[in-house]
Amino acid sequence: MEKRVNMRTSERAVDAKYLNSLALAYMGDAVFEIYVRHHLLQKGIVKPNLLQKEAVKYVSAKAQSQAVRQFLEQDLLTEEERDIVRRGRNAKSHTVPKNVDYYTYRQSTGFEALLGYHYLEGNFRRLEELVRRAFSIMES
Repeated sequence: MEKRVNMRTSERAVDAKYLNSLALAYMGDAVFEIYVRHHLLQKGIVKPNLLQKEAVKYVSAKAQSQAVRQFLEQDLLTEEERDIVRRGRNAKSHTVPKNVDYYTYRQSTGFEALLGYHYLEGNFRRLEELVRRAFSIMES
């Protein structure tokens, strides 16, 4: 019999404080993708090709970079969160997509690391607050 795992419990199998930034970003990328898909369905978008087209507006490095820059400019992040973004931004990745500059890509990695951190730490209220603010920034 397979045991089901509740991904939103306060029990943590991983201590996010000690994960490297790219691992946090890996998780944050997946988490944000789920939030984006849910958000688009809530907006009434149901056609697969339109869903994909709209999702790109949120999951692109440019959009994520813009969101994290606004978070920093508006002083919305705690010192700990700024440190996570900084670690994510400075993490050594050996790939950069062809359609975006290095700085934008690094900033988006910081955004994803922040979301991954909150998810893995079980800080769902803060995670959802940041996602809502990011959506607001990306839609303006």
